Amino acid sequence: MAVTESCFPRQRQVLFLFVFWGVSLAGSGFGRYSVMEEAERGSFVVNLAKDLGLAVGELAARGTRVVSDDNEQYLLLDSQTGNLLTNEKLDREQLCGSTEPCILYFQILMDDPFQIYRAELRVRDTNDHSPVFQEKETALKIPENTAEGTAFRLERAQDPDGGLNSIQNYTISPNSFFHIKISGSDEGMIYPELVLDKALDREEQGELSLTLTALDGGSPPRSGTSTVHIVVLDVNDNAPQFTQALYETQVPENSPVGSLIVKVSAEDVDSGVNGEVAYSFFDVSENIRTTFQINPFSGEIFLRELLDYELVHSYKLNIQAIDGGGLSARCRVLVEVLDINDNPPELIMSSFSNYIAENSPETALAVFKIKDRDSGENGKMVCYIQENLPFLLKPSVENFYILMTEGALDRESRAEYNIIITVTDLGTPRLKTEHNLTVWVSDVNDNAPAFTQTAYTLFVRENNSPALHIGSVSATDRDSGTNAQVTYSLLPPQDTHLPLASLVSINADNGHLFALRSLDYEALQAFEFRVGATDRGSPALSSEALVRVLVLDANDNSPFVLYPLQNGSAPCTELVPRAAEPGYLVTKVVAVDGDSGQNAWLSFQLLKATEPGLFGVWAHNGEVRTARLLSERDAAKHRLLVLVKDNGEPPRSATATLHVLLVDGFSQPYLQLPEAAPAQAQADSLTVYLVVALASVSSLFLFSVLLFVAVRLCRRSRAASVGGCSVPEGPFPGHLVDVSGTGTLSQSYQYEVCLSGGSETSAFKFLKPIIPDIQAQDPRKKVEENSTFRNSFGFNIQ
Repeated sequence: MAVTESCFPRQRQVLFLFVFWGVSLAGSGFGRYSVMEEAERGSFVVNLAKDLGLAVGELAARGTRVVSDDNEQYLLLDSQTGNLLTNEKLDREQLCGSTEPCILYFQILMDDPFQIYRAELRVRDTNDHSPVFQEKETALKIPENTAEGTAFRLERAQDPDGGLNSIQNYTISPNSFFHIKISGSDEGMIYPELVLDKALDREEQGELSLTLTALDGGSPPRSGTSTVHIVVLDVNDNAPQFTQALYETQVPENSPVGSLIVKVSAEDVDSGVNGEVAYSFFDVSENIRTTFQINPFSGEIFLRELLDYELVHSYKLNIQAIDGGGLSARCRVLVEVLDINDNPPELIMSSFSNYIAENSPETALAVFKIKDRDSGENGKMVCYIQENLPFLLKPSVENFYILMTEGALDRESRAEYNIIITVTDLGTPRLKTEHNLTVWVSDVNDNAPAFTQTAYTLFVRENNSPALHIGSVSATDRDSGTNAQVTYSLLPPQDTHLPLASLVSINADNGHLFALRSLDYEALQAFEFRVGATDRGSPALSSEALVRVLVLDANDNSPFVLYPLQNGSAPCTELVPRAAEPGYLVTKVVAVDGDSGQNAWLSFQLLKATEPGLFGVWAHNGEVRTARLLSERDAAKHRLLVLVKDNGEPPRSATATLHVLLVDGFSQPYLQLPEAAPAQAQADSLTVYLVVALASVSSLFLFSVLLFVAVRLCRRSRAASVGGCSVPEGPFPGHLVDVSGTGTLSQSYQYEVCLSGGSETSAFKFLKPIIPDIQAQDPRKKVEENSTFRNSFGFNIQ
């Protein structure tokens, strides 16, 4: 419903539009305005508000607009000022062409109430174009007997401008023969006519060039020009005339076919057809017609076939020239044939051999004869070959020559020779003949095969697959053919213990070497042998070369732990005092690798420990050391798993298990690890006996030492020694106890012993060792010695 209602106002607007259109056509005026062409965009045409009698603001209020008949927006209305302006530059010639006047029609539309005003805009012409001739030059042919007063119409010029700016006049450059006459046409255009004022004479003046000028009526006037080229046509009143009555020329007998012999020329002062001259032979023999030909237009005489001085020495030719009117003239041409050296020498081969065996003595290769058809100096000849060749020419009778070798030839130095035999006569110019010969030197087996190297070194990685190609040897023979065919073989080894036949083989044709079986670096690291190369010549020649084979190690052996033993027997337990300092050497894992090089570089790593962080393994030497101070809370029994890994690719590894027992003193009885007790009950009884025996011996030894020390101290109790230690019951003299470096100790130690009389346990104390240079010793060695001392005597050292 809303759509229907909105349509009614539009229908009413259309109805009112037609109503007011009829009203406006009946009552509106007709405005005529003008503007100059090429006026700049925005040029003022008229003030519509003033011209229509409206207020300035009324144009904008009523929606005034300008519409052209061809829907082109040539004009623009400024609604604020009411001015009608040009919207672009207007070109009258483009808009209206030659139509004059040039009128553009447009309408002025206004609303409330709707009105239409019809108007027209005249584009006034400006002289912005010059006259232009379509042809810059016009050719006009006039016979010399043309009557005076004859008029010739010329092409008119074109000017796009109209009115007075169009073409208004034509002029011709000053001359004594013609003037310009202006004529009009039915279309209102003018065109020029050239009128003859004076009779023409071609012999006096055959051509004229006049300038035709077209002028328009603009201010200032513009002009355009064209050239009128007048050719005076002749009447045939003159016969041709040759420039010479007799032409003489000399022609070498070897001149090629088509060569220009001579050119004759005849002139005719007439023009046109009457002045055109045609040349031809006149009263000549058939031989002359077959030997020579003449160009009928240019008079050029060409050679039609080859000349021969020995047959004809000269020729006489009669030439005729005829013009287009039938008049003619004649002349004579004398051709003298010159004798020249036109026959090159000839070489006739009687016998020739392409091959010669190397190392042969002087040998004749070719026999030939030379000759020249010319006579005199032209028939004399010289014969030679190029220099720096091991050949020579020997002259014989009747111009015969023999080609020979100077001595023995070596095929290996040069196998092929290109010989050029040159024969030159003594004529002028000299002519020569060249004959090419190719000589091949056949081979003799005079060179033994030569290896590319006197010694070869081959590398083979162990564990190779059988029949593996391990390398090649190569020998070349400078000979050719079968003499250069080389056969390879293995020579008997100098070392009779080397099973060469089971190690390598060689391909007899190409020298490829193959390993017959898998090689083991640990068993055989290198071996050498000799190979031979023999050609197939007769007699056969041979040479030999040394081949050295180096077996490269592969990582095919895992590390083997030497200590502690991992053979399933009773495990070795390492005892560590709880008072050990950080870095204390517990033991050292010793391992070896059957490989070599980096495949045998071993590294150690602690894989698993009962208490991580308590022990550490040095990666490069396998030493197991304490990582921190031991405490009472640390377990007494520890199990360490050490990984031993080599540096091969891929790496191989082994593991070693260590058992560590923490003890407070060396007298503490040995405790068997619970993990190994069930499995080794049978073997532990022997271990117990050994421990008991060792403890007994150690106790006896310790008791003897204590008794000895006590006796000595009692004897010297009254001696004055302030360097000893004091006890509550009285001072005891200090005494140094020597412990020699026997057993597992590496050197002797001295300990200062003090007996504590008030001790309830009647024990004795070892004080610090008296070793003056102890600080200079290696700390690791000291730790090792401490460990050795502990393992030997079974008590702690404080």
